[in-house]
Amino acid sequence: MEVILLERIEKLGQMGDVVNVKPGFARNFLLPREKALRATAANKKRFEGQRAQLETENLKLREEADAVAKKMEGLSVILTRQAGEAGHLYGSVNARDIAASISDAGFTVSRSQVNLAHPIKTLGLFDLTVSLHPEVATTVTANVARTAEEAETQAATGRAVTGENEDETPYEMEAVFDENAEESGDAEEAPAEEAADDAGEEEETAE
Repeated sequence: MEVILLERIEKLGQMGDVVNVKPGFARNFLLPREKALRATAANKKRFEGQRAQLETENLKLREEADAVAKKMEGLSVILTRQAGEAGHLYGSVNARDIAASISDAGFTVSRSQVNLAHPIKTLGLFDLTVSLHPEVATTVTANVARTAEEAETQAATGRAVTGENEDETPYEMEAVFDENAEESGDAEEAPAEEAADDAGEEEETAE
């Protein structure tokens, strides 16, 4: 389906561009959110008549977003969660949680503005992109810790507080999501497999 973009859409185009998109994407996202119009002759004429006004409004919104981005520079929000000694959360932190924490810090954002591919499932520091405008984004650090005191330690050291063995098992500042959790699961299964092999060898020796 061909549509006229009413604002910049990442990886798609700029305001005024006529682009071809999947019908479902247009009907479920672009059209109902007034980010685009169907590229009919009437809508093309309508857009050209409103282009100057739309560009002026967009410029104003972008300037406002720039101002907010400067105020948010270096923002770190603390999210306290229960977790095991190894640092894995009993649950997770999602985009809604982070948006709520940012709003508590005085900046109103929605969960759709927080770019989080997967829920956070470990303690640590996570740098996330927050979209304030189609052309303006900023970075916010989510400090996921068990307590405010541990959050301060994580901010100072740049790694998660994971218990008495934290020096032996450091967690990097970068996001550790589902993939690492799956790897940890594989590591736990390995000793059981080795034990089964050892038991088989003992039975053969006994015979």
